[in-house]
Order: sequence, then structure tokens, then C-alpha cells
Amino acid sequence: MKAHYEMFAAYNRWANRRLYGSVQGLAADALRADRGLFFGSVLGTLNHLLVTDRIWMSRFLGEPSAYDRLDLVLFEALEPLREARENEDDRIVSYVAGLTPERLSGTFSYVRVSAPEPITQPLAPALAHFFNHQTHHRGQVHAALTGLGGRQAGPELDLVFFQRETGIGLAG
Repeated sequence: MKAHYEMFAAYNRWANRRLYGSVQGLAADALRADRGLFFGSVLGTLNHLLVTDRIWMSRFLGEPSAYDRLDLVLFEALEPLREARENEDDRIVSYVAGLTPERLSGTFSYVRVSAPEPITQPLAPALAHFFNHQTHHRGQVHAALTGLGGRQAGPELDLVFFQRETGIGLAG
């Protein structure tokens, strides 16, 4: 099971690098324009992903969250956001690498941003949600990119493409 999550952590970092590489070509006004995404703009969506990743990591680590909203814009410019994203992705990879089978099969507790009641849940399914959430919003940004520049504007982000490129997850 751990190898499965290690693959997703590596895939997440790989996909984010590819997506940010494509987003770098957008003009500042295109980056900030409302594209009808759940968090409005490409910049708003990328900020949301960083905020929620940091919230989930604080939960996984048993630390208090520094954020009380899911729509915070931590960075108004792409370059510092990209740097923060890379640092967070490295932290995610390290966290998953340090998980033991006992920890993966255990539970963790936290309080949601939107409601004060404490929640305890199994870690492994929460990690599945964590990575799936990232894929969901990367897909929204990808759709915005292809809407702006056609099919060639959005990078290939399929997991199988990552596996073929890196070899991670192909061996039984």
C-alpha cells in the first residue's frame, strides 16, 4: 500500500511541474481572469490547491492549520506560488516516504475549516482523497489552458503517461 501512495506523491509533483510549466506562458491578466472554475481563475485555483494541501498536511501531521478559508490567495504572482508549490510537493513526497504500514492503517483526527466538530478517520482513504482532490483541480486548470490555447496548450497529465515516462508504478 505504501508504494501506491509513494507513486501518487511522485505523480503529484510531476503533474504540478508540468502544469506550472504550461501556466507560465499565460499573461498576468489571463492568469487572473475568471474562467468559470470553482475558484474563479487559474491563479485562484492554483492557490486553492496550495492552501488545501497545507491544510491536509497539517491534519496528517497533527498540527493546527494556519488557514481558515479555502479560497485564500496566498500569492498574487505565479513565480512565488510555483516555488511554494514545489516546496509543498517535496514535503508531501517526504511525508509519504516516512509513513509506516502501521501509520497507514491507522486513523487521525482533525477539525474541518468549515465546521468545528472533530473528525477521526482512517489515514489511507484520506490520502486517496488528498491526491484525488489535486487531480480534480489540476483538471480544471488544464481545461482553462486548453480553452485559451487549444489542445496543445495543456500538458499531458495522465497517470499512465507519468508511469511510462518514469517507470514508477509499472513493476508489479
